[in-house]
Amino acid sequence: MNSTALGEELVKILKYRQLTPFFQPIVSLSQKRIIGYEALIRGPSDNPLCSPGALFSVAERFNLLGQLEFICRELSIAKYAKLKLKAKLFLNISPSFFLQPDYKNNVMLKLLKQHRVDPSRIVIELTEHYPNNDYSVMFDAVLHYRLMGFKIAIDDLGCGYSGLRLWSELLPDYVKIDRHFISGLDKDLVKYNFVRSIQNIANALNCVIIAEGVETESEYKAVTDIGINHAQGYYFGRPAAVPVAKLAPELFAKKPDSYFYGQLSTLIAADIARYIPPVAPGTKVSEVMRLFQTVPELRILPLVENGVANGIVFREQFLCQLFAGRYGIELHGKKAIGRFVDNPPLCIAHNTPIQLVSDLLIATALDQGGAFIITRDNAYVGVATVLELLAEITRQQVQYARYANPLTLLPGSVPVNHCIDELLTAARPFVVGYFDLDNFKPFNDVYGYNAGDNIIRSVAEILTRYVTNDIGMVGHIGGDDFIVVFFSTDWRCLCENILEAFAATVPSHYHEKDRQQGGIFAEGRSGEKCFFPLISLSIGLVDTSMTGQCHSHVELSDLAAGAKKQAKKMPGNSYFVDRRDQVNVLSLSSPTGLFSNI
Repeated sequence: MNSTALGEELVKILKYRQLTPFFQPIVSLSQKRIIGYEALIRGPSDNPLCSPGALFSVAERFNLLGQLEFICRELSIAKYAKLKLKAKLFLNISPSFFLQPDYKNNVMLKLLKQHRVDPSRIVIELTEHYPNNDYSVMFDAVLHYRLMGFKIAIDDLGCGYSGLRLWSELLPDYVKIDRHFISGLDKDLVKYNFVRSIQNIANALNCVIIAEGVETESEYKAVTDIGINHAQGYYFGRPAAVPVAKLAPELFAKKPDSYFYGQLSTLIAADIARYIPPVAPGTKVSEVMRLFQTVPELRILPLVENGVANGIVFREQFLCQLFAGRYGIELHGKKAIGRFVDNPPLCIAHNTPIQLVSDLLIATALDQGGAFIITRDNAYVGVATVLELLAEITRQQVQYARYANPLTLLPGSVPVNHCIDELLTAARPFVVGYFDLDNFKPFNDVYGYNAGDNIIRSVAEILTRYVTNDIGMVGHIGGDDFIVVFFSTDWRCLCENILEAFAATVPSHYHEKDRQQGGIFAEGRSGEKCFFPLISLSIGLVDTSMTGQCHSHVELSDLAAGAKKQAKKMPGNSYFVDRRDQVNVLSLSSPTGLFSNI
């Protein structure tokens, strides 16, 4: 079909609205649930304009992009409302739409009102595939939509023309990383480090990153290792006219049960690197033989040329090959050692997290006696072996086990402080939460220590359920006090879920009579009988704007204790956020349960 015929076909499609909305789930990896759906569009089946790529390409060519986008949004909103989807709706809008003079006529609000969809459930997803230098119009448009109650997302970061500039100036609520950088992320250290850099920026800006195009379990694991907590792709669900409402639990590959795995998140490959003076590939075999003879402890020898490693010589293997024949040294002594190394070495960047190093070694089936090269900017830094990696992991596990709380087996104050200090040294953004029970002592006095221990175990179970090792560290520093170090950006949502889960669990620890009256009578500080409400949980939080200003865990502990003190002044299950610009509080016992700034 020629170009003119395609244009005519598109006009016909638009006239008769022959478009079908599809929806693809967007997933919270930490909460293991669907938090949104991206609305996609399909043309008539068995039609050259069936695919969205063909539709929008022809629309751009015939100046019908605005009309196509409007119909897509209208149909998507109508179908979204008809399906009664609970999660947010992500709607694609190209910046060129904002150049149209009538974009501010509140058509979107009218559509939403018509279909009874609250604007707070809509995310405007800016697609930036075409050059557009009129940033002032786009910024005005974003402000316009925010005032209407919509959230803002930038789509396909990395494939547009000015994604980083848009990000820095628009400060969107969500940023989607283009699928190019997610595809094969688990096997490509360049992509891995690029995506990790993007996630670090997002942490600093309190922005949610969504990894697009997650198609395999390995890609999912790599995304979670980096700390990204939201994803979209075929692995979780393909676009469908009637999308999935729930996700299969088996999609979320489990990390090892032990919290020790989470502690390794601050270790990198450079921590296990051992520098061995290398030789050039052109070095004679006889010279290598002399090195092994004079240095008995030398087990492996890196081959490096112009700073780049291109081989590893293993002592035992070298000697076996050399003396396998009767005249080995006479035949090969003057030859270059590089000729006897068949395969290039496995090279790992110095700043690769230890857990990813382990995953890469498993993926490449490197045996326990194997060695690998550690590089910085592709230049040789040192070597490490699988056994050295295992020894370091074991050492860390033993170190943390020494300080584990005996009641919950969670790490105590020493490993928590160590984790915080390492994060501060590495300048990695994080949030600290101090969790403390209210009215716990009267409960202990009335119900006994065994019941009190059960409450504490219940808190530990809830915390570790929501804060998995890949997104944070849960510590039990004594009594009913817990510390959580959040690596992820959705810490606020996690805290709200924790408070709700605890509020639902607590009544089961009381007798029916006490549940009905909402608490117990016990001896107060003055020695008189007082009424104490059901146990609640208070959280004092120190966000990234404050943790980044600290120099050690000592400073942070003072801030966290102060935040917890403020949280305990509020009734019921609540949290208090201590941050540089403002303070946020949430009390689940308040009439509205909404945030208020004070």
